Amino acid sequence: MKMTLEEIAGVLNVTAPAGSDHIAVTGVCFDTRKLRAGDLFVPLQGSRDGHEFIELAQQKGAAASLFAEGHAPVNASLPMLTVADPLTALQDLARYYLMLKVNPKVVAVTGSNGKTTTKDMTAAVLATQYHVVKTQDNFNNEIGVPMTILSMEPNTEVLVVEMGMDRPGQLEFLSKLAEPDVAVITMIGEAHIEFFKTRDKIADAKMEITHGLKEDGLFVYNGDEPLLKERAADVDQEQKTFGLDPENDLYAKNIEAHQTSTEFDLSRWPDLHFEIPVMGEYNVTNALAAILVGRRFHVKPEAIQRALKNFQLTGNRTQWLRGDSGEQILSDVYNANPTATKAVLNDFAEFPATGERIAVLGDMLELGDASAELHASLADSLDPAKVQEVYLYGDEIAALRDALQDKYPEGKLHYFPFGSQAQLIKQLLDRVNSTDLVLLKGSHGMHLENVLTALQEADRG
Repeated sequence: MKMTLEEIAGVLNVTAPAGSDHIAVTGVCFDTRKLRAGDLFVPLQGSRDGHEFIELAQQKGAAASLFAEGHAPVNASLPMLTVADPLTALQDLARYYLMLKVNPKVVAVTGSNGKTTTKDMTAAVLATQYHVVKTQDNFNNEIGVPMTILSMEPNTEVLVVEMGMDRPGQLEFLSKLAEPDVAVITMIGEAHIEFFKTRDKIADAKMEITHGLKEDGLFVYNGDEPLLKERAADVDQEQKTFGLDPENDLYAKNIEAHQTSTEFDLSRWPDLHFEIPVMGEYNVTNALAAILVGRRFHVKPEAIQRALKNFQLTGNRTQWLRGDSGEQILSDVYNANPTATKAVLNDFAEFPATGERIAVLGDMLELGDASAELHASLADSLDPAKVQEVYLYGDEIAALRDALQDKYPEGKLHYFPFGSQAQLIKQLLDRVNSTDLVLLKGSHGMHLENVLTALQEADRG
């Protein structure tokens, strides 16, 4: 972005300091560790008050800073715009920049699982024909979405923005902020069921992504999910469904799963064979959503095929890595919910291994009163004949330990309560060898990335 401080003051309807028409702002930042010269610093309230860092922002070359009305003065001579609330100001600035400065087409993606992968696939497909900007990392909330918007270059033609939620009303706000031309829902799972209590209420919250959808927009959703089909009847805009059921507008067939890729066909284009560089049937449905969005933007089928075969997945999602002893590690340590974990376990159990398959599972967080039942339900996806050894870490996952006690032979089921990760790592390092396959899956708050690092960097002699 490139705006003068005077223009920003006008957008926010606040008084501009003298000389603001000559102060160029070339970016926005709320974290001084990532601040670049010319940025507008936004002091947000987190674990620490962002105003404490205004002086540091000045030292690192910030062009100006927002400042909360009524806040105690800070020791800095940086040009400042006094606003009622810096976060609201950030959002208002993003809305202006999106609508009046760049005005791209907007694709918004949400879902209990698969939204990041679908975002990456969709951006890759559209990038074959347009200048595309997409959400980076997990910038998918009230702060991240405005930051994504403000990161756009002026020549951006399509913005693919991921939208997350953990409470009612959040997606409605984000959807009305971005006003998407296309809204996508990948699936409804159990993520955040601690707060929503039922999948029905999760579906209600996910449907909020349509509340800001333009009148001539398109709603793309997983037609295999009855909860979405029921609620889609209340959406006036055009709709397209995807899934594995032939009744969908777009469905896949002849799915062939491999360790690092998945192949499939579409009835719509029988002469084209598709391949994606990620494992799992569930990723095929993500690809179907991206295909529907691509066709909405008139991307040719052959270009979609090439883009999906070569798209780059955001880090920390499901990926195969190599351990220090040569073992293959399937790492998915960013998040976890029962639906996603069962899908990964089912795929993992079928991959060829000359050694043994070892599953390392951490707590799935935010499952509320249903936590014990949902953790125990993973037992149906764990067969000692296919996944020979299981390591469990956390307090909630004790319910799965109980469910597996009679299923796994002695010495093949290991449980470590929260706080004992060091012991888990030690036992795992002593156990794993070069011929094994190891799965790491758990919520990000369980920090199984520490286990991954240990497996990759350990010197076991």
